[in-house]
Amino acid sequence: MKNQRVLTGITTSGTPHLGNYVGSVRPSVRMSLQPGVQSFYFLADYHALIKGSEPARVQRSTLEIAATWLACGLDPEKVTFYRQSDIPEIPELTWFLTCVTGKGLLNRAHAYKASVDKNHAAGEEPDAGVTAGLFMYPVLMAADILMFNAHQVPVGRDQIQHIEMARDIASSFNHLYGEHFTLPEAVTEDHVALLPGLDGRKMSKSYDNTIPLFAPREQLKKLIMGILTDSRAPGEPKDTEGSALFQLYQAFASAEETAALAQAYADGIAWGDAKQVLFERLDHEITPLREVYDRLIQNPAEIEKTLKAGAEKARAVATPFTGRLRHAVGLRPLDSAVAGPAAKAAKAAAPGFKQYREKDGQFYFKLVDAQGSLLLQSIGFASPRDAAQAIALLQQQGPAALAGLQDRLSHQGNHADLDAALRHFSEGAP
Repeated sequence: MKNQRVLTGITTSGTPHLGNYVGSVRPSVRMSLQPGVQSFYFLADYHALIKGSEPARVQRSTLEIAATWLACGLDPEKVTFYRQSDIPEIPELTWFLTCVTGKGLLNRAHAYKASVDKNHAAGEEPDAGVTAGLFMYPVLMAADILMFNAHQVPVGRDQIQHIEMARDIASSFNHLYGEHFTLPEAVTEDHVALLPGLDGRKMSKSYDNTIPLFAPREQLKKLIMGILTDSRAPGEPKDTEGSALFQLYQAFASAEETAALAQAYADGIAWGDAKQVLFERLDHEITPLREVYDRLIQNPAEIEKTLKAGAEKARAVATPFTGRLRHAVGLRPLDSAVAGPAAKAAKAAAPGFKQYREKDGQFYFKLVDAQGSLLLQSIGFASPRDAAQAIALLQQQGPAALAGLQDRLSHQGNHADLDAALRHFSEGAP
């Protein structure tokens, strides 16, 4: 079985905050340390342009986020760490994907719908202030992911839709031009996927409610002491449900520490004391990272060198893969052989998965060989996503996935033929 490819990035439009650390940086760095994982990390500076950020801010944010990844334990010798704009193949792939992406799919993107809803509420035209960049954001994100055929993408829960859209876009391209892209899966840490900010809403630069990850110790304490709480006095029991303080603590504490604070809430801990507990727990984890960060931020030339080296590693994958995609869509040298019926027959002469819905409302899939003979048949799934996840597992793990899916299968054909077909995907995919 091939290594699992894991990819994630952060938009370079501001200073890294605790939400970035908990929702993306920390779980991604942990995943990079696991055996059998090939990790890709990038600074999403093209994405920053969508938000209309000031040029100087994009540059400064790129430096800060790069230093953050490295301070938090990212080893550029063991992973591929690069700046998005250093990979010219990504905007080229974005155009390829744009040409197979339905406008209706993009109409359903959360960010676009939120802009339209805001305009409706203000009595303005639906698309007032909406740039093509904002509208096409999901396609650029799909290109980031699909360029490296990532199996898993660690994201916050609010980004899951974008991974699902990347799957849809990849499926459309594969259907037209052959099996080139792996269908990615979103990976979230459910209890910390959406970290609350100073005002209790999701921590976001857009809400101006963030806690900078590497704020100086005294500033960190001041920000935590300013987190909004209710009016319950010391001695009154307090609810952990909906408490931004408790959610922040839970994201950094062990299960035992979390249970202890929950009991303190029930016993009526004073809000000031609860904030002090949170500050001490955050400071314990962040202080050693901050020391490394402060050293790195003073040496931008060294970070630039690291990113350039990472771009070389990334392009070693992206350049030949883009060449294959160019050939697939027909952007070929004029003196090369023109694809005709024989080429189309060769494309068809391969096993393939088919996903469909039956009259019972359930979703099924089957695997057929090059002649259309049935090799594998599933039972019904409640949702298309569940069926797609089973297909992705079979494509990634090959025959090894069968044991764990026995209760989801209703038919298996000839063992040797089935084994060969599954290996076609797990060993032959880019």
